[in-house]
Amino acid sequence: MDNHKFNEFMKIAKKLNDIEIIPLLMGSVGLEVITGKSWDAQDLDIHIPGDKRGWEVPPELNIHNWNEIVTIMNTMEYSLVDLHEHEFSKEGLSVEFGIIDTLPSFAGVQLENLEMQQMGEVKYYLLNPEQYLSVYESSSKDSYRADNNNNKDIRKIDFLKSMLNKIP
Repeated sequence: MDNHKFNEFMKIAKKLNDIEIIPLLMGSVGLEVITGKSWDAQDLDIHIPGDKRGWEVPPELNIHNWNEIVTIMNTMEYSLVDLHEHEFSKEGLSVEFGIIDTLPSFAGVQLENLEMQQMGEVKYYLLNPEQYLSVYESSSKDSYRADNNNNKDIRKIDFLKSMLNKIP
């Protein structure tokens, strides 16, 4: 597991908790946490509350508390590099914010079924293997992601299916 990226997530999550946001750790870093396997995470994917219409809303409006998020990230020395993707960067680490409220329509993952984690004072959500499988299966149908992600999603889907078949 990439402890550097997870530790950075925990620092960001703490700041988000301070403004009453409990983030969802998505992507490969979250998958590493639940599988114990390295997935060569390239960035941090963090989902937070926003407009469930997602991309239909202008990027500066589709994430709730966006101005506060920008302030937090700036105080942590991150720079906004792509407003449309809600992407920040610091010392080669990319952090992208997504909208947690799009999960039900995108992958059938119901928000009330998310599992809250707590490490010290920091609270965050983490998908379980079944939820990750739903997300990656939905993501793999996206042509942009399929063309640009070198079929990493297929490896993750196969691993998750195998993992879930071993659970009694």
